[in-house]
Amino acid sequence: MRHNNKINHLGRKSAHRGSMLANMASSLILEKRIITTTAKAKALRLFVEPMITRSKDDSTNSRRVVFAQLRNKYAVSELFREVSQKVANRPGGYTRIIKLGLRAGDNADMCMMELVDYNDTYTNGKKAAKATKTTRRGGKKKAEAPALEAPAAEEAPKAE
Repeated sequence: MRHNNKINHLGRKSAHRGSMLANMASSLILEKRIITTTAKAKALRLFVEPMITRSKDDSTNSRRVVFAQLRNKYAVSELFREVSQKVANRPGGYTRIIKLGLRAGDNADMCMMELVDYNDTYTNGKKAAKATKTTRRGGKKKAEAPALEAPAAEEAPKAE
């Protein structure tokens, strides 16, 4: 029985699978976009997203933990320098999987996996607005009231 065994083994032993995921994660971080099978992309998402979250805290321990998983110093420096700056205010969901269809040779389901903040096609070149926390206590009414009074105060000196 496979109770509590949710990991996709991808037809590989543990060491081979770990090396493959580390190489794919390094390629994703360095190139920002890779083309792979859907099963590998879903396994890679579980591997790379916690590392991106850890990269937000640029400490020596975080770098060591990420380097132990990636084993590529260029990918680690890219992750902590540029990628972590782009995803600083994103709470999760750093990768996107776009299905491409079937591969001609073996009919495998192919997809393109990319880092979300590096594709301007879906954001139309606009920078995403910072999400604001909203509550249901009528905070909008208080915020709008001073805005309405300020223009009225500016119009009075113009009339003089």
